[in-house]
Amino acid sequence: MRAVAQRVSRARVRVAGEVVADLQAGLLALVGVAREDSEADARALAEKLVHLRIFADANGAMNRSLLDTGGTLGVVSQFTLLGDCRKGRRPSFDGAAKPEHAEPLIERVVEHARSLGVSVVTGVFRAEMELELVNAGPVTLVLDTAREV
Repeated sequence: MRAVAQRVSRARVRVAGEVVADLQAGLLALVGVAREDSEADARALAEKLVHLRIFADANGAMNRSLLDTGGTLGVVSQFTLLGDCRKGRRPSFDGAAKPEHAEPLIERVVEHARSLGVSVVTGVFRAEMELELVNAGPVTLVLDTAREV
């Protein structure tokens, strides 16, 4: 699984003009599922997202996680993260999982993060979504379970 995680002061996800997810301070993760990904990848990604120490402590150092801050995790599926742009001008999405494989793994990420005690909001799988976010820092990280997150 591949994720682009952004520390945010606020974020909002809309589908057909309707707000489906709204969060204040926390982490917004755009998550793509590869064909070979498994439940173990979903669990590893959730663990990493929840425990990433990217929030400032009293001294301004990035030493606190979502668990420490009480922040919210936003999870939005995004198959385009698996796009391969090495050849030509049109990305290939052959490495992305089919929806019937990807959706349950996105759900496992959400379920596991919640089981660890984090509030989680989500986008809508396979929907055309609009995201608004304010990247705090900015802090943006790329995580990939194929590279052991």
